[in-house]
Amino acid sequence: MPSAEMTPASMHEPEPVRPTPAEPVRPTSEDEIARAGSELIGGPLGRRALLATSWWTPVRVVALVAIGMFALGLVQKAPCYHSAWFFGASSQYTHACYSDIPHLYQGRGFADHLVPYFDKLSGDMDYLEYPVLTGVFMEVASWLTPHGGGIQRQEQWYWFVNAGMLMVCAAVIAVCVVRTHRRRPWDGLLVALAPAFVLTATINWDLLAVALTAAAMLMWSRSRPVAFGVLLGLATAAKLYPVFLLAPLFVLCWRAGKWREYTQAFGGAAIAWLVVNLPVMLFAFQGWSKFYTFSQERGVDFGSFWLIWAQNSTNPPGTGFVNTAALVLVVLCFLGIAALTFTAPRRPRFAQLAFLMVAAFILTNKVYSPQYVLWLVPLAVLARPKWRDFLVWQACEVAYFLGIWMYLAYTTSGDAHKGLPTHGYQWAIVLHLVGTLYLCAVVVRDILMPERDVVRRSGDDDPSGGVLDGAQDVFVFGAAAHPPRHAAHFEGPQVDWGRPVPPSAEDRSL
Repeated sequence: MPSAEMTPASMHEPEPVRPTPAEPVRPTSEDEIARAGSELIGGPLGRRALLATSWWTPVRVVALVAIGMFALGLVQKAPCYHSAWFFGASSQYTHACYSDIPHLYQGRGFADHLVPYFDKLSGDMDYLEYPVLTGVFMEVASWLTPHGGGIQRQEQWYWFVNAGMLMVCAAVIAVCVVRTHRRRPWDGLLVALAPAFVLTATINWDLLAVALTAAAMLMWSRSRPVAFGVLLGLATAAKLYPVFLLAPLFVLCWRAGKWREYTQAFGGAAIAWLVVNLPVMLFAFQGWSKFYTFSQERGVDFGSFWLIWAQNSTNPPGTGFVNTAALVLVVLCFLGIAALTFTAPRRPRFAQLAFLMVAAFILTNKVYSPQYVLWLVPLAVLARPKWRDFLVWQACEVAYFLGIWMYLAYTTSGDAHKGLPTHGYQWAIVLHLVGTLYLCAVVVRDILMPERDVVRRSGDDDPSGGVLDGAQDVFVFGAAAHPPRHAAHFEGPQVDWGRPVPPSAEDRSL
């Protein structure tokens, strides 16, 4: 019996049809899982199919799918909406439908018409512990919430209003991913259909920062560094993680000599962040700083490898040590990404390094809430748009999503111990870490072996790179100064440095 390595490709699957530089990439022609999944809707797209000739353009299809999947996520929260948020401590965990949104309506003073950051709270938190733009989002939702009836009814309305606003964010994310890679619009289905995206979308307010970050990535891909910076600054005013994208962009612009564009992006981000934060900083500094002091004082928490260490040690690490160690690990990861950038045989794509940088922060942080997966989903799709790898990672994240709620059900069910014990939850954490590390490893392999990168195999250089797309290198060292040996026998399409393929009129209209 012949081995898989000896079996000709023609015996088990057709040779992928490589698109010319001007035509869109058809995922069913290059991805075996997409090809198999397409049988549910009639099979792979034909080579002579007329694209973009009807109302059902990729942007509209992906946006509608994203909205539909978001609605299914709302249905998944129905047991909590009707009772579990309000009656019984553990039922919201056993149903895996927990959300911070209804609980913080009263817990952070919105039910009492308190002004975030300015008015002191009377509960376990003296001020709102979220960045300013997220606080504004929460406050606007409270304005739209009917204040009649009992507190349960108001909390239900508050969650529903927030869900509607977050649904808009979800649609924006999907559309931005579709348009960032002009010739790969159907990759946006990975975002729309991501199981972890659906399950975690309404746990917290993270989708606001994710939407702004996705829009920033779109602006950078269109060579608009100032707009990129402004949107990234707004995203950082909603959540901290978007600022980490400036680090890999710095080394990419260094390698390509694009200092002017980087300065514009950095300046735009700084000004936008200050415009949002400065008024609150000046007139309510104690409330404004709560997010930063809370982040520093918070101990080791759910989802991190630090928690496994603490739960299995007679001398668990202190908060100060973990803060310092996590910072050192993030810096070391950035230095590794910088070394990879300068020595890679071809300059890495921006989306690849953005994913690696945010993943490094998530992996080394002292807490990993289940909704943090939202930070990575659009970046993962742009970095590695391969269904198999994406679904492997998503399966690990869904397992962690179930694991944390079953663990909390166990710890809140008293002597009944319904749910997942501590050692079981630790395995869920390990699965999350391994899944994320697996996707990171695949992205690093694509950087070191660019002929394995599915985006570049389609004939593109860096479609999310904007001014970096097709640019000449001005600073490299090590392996980057010499052509890689493993690429010498690659028979796929090649991209000439400094000569990016101009978009067609249809592409520019996206």
